[in-house]
Order: sequence, then structure tokens, then C-alpha cells
Amino acid sequence: MNTYTIDLALRPNTFDLWHVCLAGTVAVLALLLIVVLISVLLGMRRCKRSVPATLVAPAAAPQPEIKIVEKIVEVEKVVQAPAPEPVILKEATPDAALQLLSLLQKEARFIDFIKEDVSAYSDADIGAAARVVHQGCSKAVNEHFSLAPISQDQEGSRVVLNKGFDAASYRLTGNIVGEAPFNGTLVHKGWQVTDFRLPKLTEGHNAKIIAAAEVEL
Repeated sequence: MNTYTIDLALRPNTFDLWHVCLAGTVAVLALLLIVVLISVLLGMRRCKRSVPATLVAPAAAPQPEIKIVEKIVEVEKVVQAPAPEPVILKEATPDAALQLLSLLQKEARFIDFIKEDVSAYSDADIGAAARVVHQGCSKAVNEHFSLAPISQDQEGSRVVLNKGFDAASYRLTGNIVGEAPFNGTLVHKGWQVTDFRLPKLTEGHNAKIIAAAEVEL
């Protein structure tokens, strides 16, 4: 069996084509390695200069704009109509009314006249008695009361009652339709008391005695 011993310290003495190809291959590989290293270094430098968009902190999101909207809400308030005020009826004091009857009796024998049965008398007799009663009543009324007509128009003339007229002073009759103003004929001018002068009564006076009974001695 043959044994080959290789001495690594030996250097070739000849430089043939095989060695040329081997040296060229080594040179090309070294050049490629250098180019690759240079490319890697340039790429890393570019990455450092331009930071990737994924690593850049995102811009702050715009805050939502808060708008205060005033909303007008219409609220229908139901207001109950005020209850009508109760009608207060004033109690008439009988003294004044009884005093008036007493004055009419005194001046015109008014109570005697209306209490008399006049069916047995003729119209002439009644007329003569009515004249006396009329004169006495006129005297009593004119002496103790001041009277004035409500309307200054002549009876039978056309008048107009505008809206808001005094219903207590004017009484409507006939065909009443719609609302004021009303056009109508003045049938009666009406009367109102502007002043009264009733005599004062003494304390303890019995006003129910219209006329005392007369006894002739």
C-alpha cells in the first residue's frame, strides 16, 4: 500500500491555468463580498435617516368641537280661569223704605188711595182723587229726592248703544240679536236719583208705623 505525505510548507513552483482560475474566482468572491457589505452599510444608514412611518408617533387626534345648543322648549301652561266672585247681596235696610212710605202717606194719602176699592167710584171721582194723590206724591218726592233722566234724548228718537254700555242704566227689549252696538228707539228716558234728603229718625222710632191711627176727641 502506497503512502502519500503532504508537506504544507511547500510552495508551488509553477503557476498554471488552474491556479489562474482559482485566483480569479477568489478575487471575484472577495469583490462581491465587499459590494454586499457596502450595500448593507448604505441601507442601514438610509434606514436611520428616514424613520419608518410606523415608528413615528401618530399626530394627536383633533379634539371634537363641543357646541352648546340652546333648545327652546315651549311649555303650554294651563291657567285655570279664576272662579267668579260670589255675588254679595246687600240686605236692604227697611227703615229708609218705610220712611218713604210714611212721607207719601203724609203728603198724598198714598196708602189710603191704593188700599181703597175704587170699583164703586166713577172715572170722574177716581180722576179727582188721583189729582190729589199726584200733587202730594210730587211734593214728597221733589222735597226729599233729586231726580235726573238717564238719557238726554227725546223719547221716540233713534239711539245707539255702543259696546260697554251700562246694562243697569239701559234695558233692552224687543228682538235682541248679536252684540253691541245696538240701534233702537228710545221708549223711556229712565230716571236716576242724584241726591236724597230723608229726615233723620230719632232713636227708638218705630219705622213700621207708616201712619198713626187718628182718634178725635
